[in-house]
Amino acid sequence: MPRFAANLSMMFNEVPFLDRFAAARRAGFEGVEFLFPYDFPAADLRTRLNGEGLTQALFNMPPGDWASGERGIASLPGRQAEFRESVKKALDYATALDCRLMHCMAGIVPAGVPLTTATAVFATNLAWAAEQARPAGVRLAIEPINHRDMPGYFLNTQAQGAAIAEAIGSDRVGLQFDVYHVQVTEGDITKRMEQFMPVIAHMQIADVPARHEPGTGEIGWPFVFRRMDELGYLGWVGCEYRPAGDTVAGLGWREQFAG
Repeated sequence: MPRFAANLSMMFNEVPFLDRFAAARRAGFEGVEFLFPYDFPAADLRTRLNGEGLTQALFNMPPGDWASGERGIASLPGRQAEFRESVKKALDYATALDCRLMHCMAGIVPAGVPLTTATAVFATNLAWAAEQARPAGVRLAIEPINHRDMPGYFLNTQAQGAAIAEAIGSDRVGLQFDVYHVQVTEGDITKRMEQFMPVIAHMQIADVPARHEPGTGEIGWPFVFRRMDELGYLGWVGCEYRPAGDTVAGLGWREQFAG
């Protein structure tokens, strides 16, 4: 059975953020992930993790100006100095939270920026960040995101992400394989899982089309979860979905599909 981590940015929104750690533990989760930790002191988050006996599986590096629509800055020309500062900030949190994996968001490429330029900037930034993360025992993850939810995002396909990870070194950079994004963009979920398993560092799930919990859409979850096990995936599977209703009431999929 896969190891599921609750995504506290999307799940348990019935309670304030800091109370979601306890809610996740009561619901049977042993790991958590979330989008960003930066609105809270790292010590406060560490206290919540310790108090509930939870593992921090993943979080995202600073995304730039999220409120204005930025979704990462790693591929954006002219933002290299800001990117380097964001790496340092994220690593401080990773150390405090004993988190061994950080998602480096590539970003939405600005209009007029050639793809070759964005690629060069992204590769250079990612290689530098991986070098900084390595002494701290942290691996970076990069995630292809579908064109429907995030138009213009630099990374779209698993092959594109895997090629970049392999070029830098899959021991330093891994693929964040989100089943929801794969299905929307490419389909053929388990064949792509099989193909790219050697570079997959983290997995996430949500059903298609509405990004709710497994069982609310079109994906055949029993087969997907079985293939995760058969392919020897041992990492966390982040539940990065928006519950269709009450979070706890919607958790029956774990026993139904992955028990």
